[in-house]
Amino acid sequence: MQFRQQALAKLQSPEELDLPVRLARPQGWLALGVTVVVMAAASVWAVTGSVAATVSAPAILTHGQGSYVLQSPVAGQVTAVLARQGERLPANAPVLKVRTEQGETVVRTVAAGRVTTLAASIGQIIRTGADVAAVEKVAHASDPLYATVYVPAENAAAIPPHASVELTVSSVPAQRYGVLRGTVKSVDRGAQSARSIAAYLGDSQLGEQFTREGRPVAVLVELAESPATKSGYRWSSAGGPPFRLESMTLATGSVHLADQHPVDWLLP
Repeated sequence: MQFRQQALAKLQSPEELDLPVRLARPQGWLALGVTVVVMAAASVWAVTGSVAATVSAPAILTHGQGSYVLQSPVAGQVTAVLARQGERLPANAPVLKVRTEQGETVVRTVAAGRVTTLAASIGQIIRTGADVAAVEKVAHASDPLYATVYVPAENAAAIPPHASVELTVSSVPAQRYGVLRGTVKSVDRGAQSARSIAAYLGDSQLGEQFTREGRPVAVLVELAESPATKSGYRWSSAGGPPFRLESMTLATGSVHLADQHPVDWLLP
């Protein structure tokens, strides 16, 4: 009976067809308008805007020509060490004396440079082809330093010409003196193996260290010079550290990649 009474009441009530239909409240129209404006602005930004990105990778400060490993041309016993670690030598300079069955032989530098490592000592027995020293190719003390950043191969193609680079140098407290400034001079085309890195740096351990997570691409960075700083290079702080930088110093490089449009992320 209750449902029958409700049905009769519905039939007796007027349809109110003369009243206007309310589609939405003013607050709803306002929210819809704001949503449309935001979506339109986001679409324009996705096409015309850009997002900066960087890649961080291990780096090392060297002179531009790299280093070489000096090897003994003979087998025998080292009788004299004629060079000191850190010493700058001309080409064909004596480094070691080795006593062989045929007599005494002098091991000499191949090219001018600075001795960064001495791997032989007096009394040591060495074989033919043994590594006895690492020599960095630098002719003059005023030759500028460069940084080589070993970037993952998948990021190398996104590095634009003359990209800016920030280097956190291991021997310089970044919180106090800031980071070293530079720009990309060149990007190698092929990935580097541990052996090729070791040959360039004159250090097999560094070759292994820089290839632990795969074969990287070497990015040569030209450091921004500044006569106003003690180091001779430009830093993010006013003066930088109160000392000069040495080659073969480890660092971490942050390379700025080419800007991307957000819409590129949606495209295959």
